[in-house]
Amino acid sequence: MSFTGKYELQSQENFEPFMKALGVPDDKIQEFKDIKSISEIVQDGNKFKVTMTAGPKVKHTEFTIGEESEIEMLLGEKVKAVVRLEGGNRLVTNLKGMTSVTELNGDIITHSLTLGDITYKRISKRI
Repeated sequence: MSFTGKYELQSQENFEPFMKALGVPDDKIQEFKDIKSISEIVQDGNKFKVTMTAGPKVKHTEFTIGEESEIEMLLGEKVKAVVRLEGGNRLVTNLKGMTSVTELNGDIITHSLTLGDITYKRISKRI
């Protein structure tokens, strides 16, 4: 199953509690909570290029399945991580105590970030 495509954010769950747990100031949470984002994924075998545009901010990430890569976190911090492919449709990695799971089902991508007992879920649809 290929992840290649453009995806527009449709809904999100637990954004505010998750951002508070990360220590994001309330004014920034309010600023970002209603911004719709578009993610573009280009998959070439085990190599991925992801471009996420949220308002004026554009974030680029590149990684290869099973190899250590530099991943940019939500707040701009860059960390080293290894992304695994599970079941042909799930990208899984651990980032500084968080678990990130991106799952593709048809035209829907669900991206979940879990920190402790809080899971922030983003649901996007292929456009």
